[in-house]
Amino acid sequence: MRVSLVSLVVDDYDRAIAFFVDVLGFELVEDSPSLTNDGREKRWVVVRPPEAGTGILLAKADGEQQVAAVGNQTGGRVGFFLHVDDFDAQHRRMVEAGVTFLGEPRNEPYGRVVVFLDVAGNRWDLLGPR
Repeated sequence: MRVSLVSLVVDDYDRAIAFFVDVLGFELVEDSPSLTNDGREKRWVVVRPPEAGTGILLAKADGEQQVAAVGNQTGGRVGFFLHVDDFDAQHRRMVEAGVTFLGEPRNEPYGRVVVFLDVAGNRWDLLGPR
């Protein structure tokens, strides 16, 4: 048993792809035309970190309730955790790309960490070894 995908509600497929692929360094696994349950066009877009098993399904907000969830999928808490081997290199890459960080990197018992916002405004921890 495994978790293969988690959904992230976004307001625009292409902006989200650009953020995850160009800024964070994820792979674009799939970007295929699809249909909603009631027959409207959508896309099936999956990104994931290189060599990771679990991917993120980028789901374009559809309807008022989903639009309200963009950037607030976890009620303002950190809900996503990106572990990297080279914290300083990834942090520098993200700073250069204009990613918003909420504070400065700090050392914790579990490693080096800083909170950042994704393209939709969700909070993530960037985590690396101490």
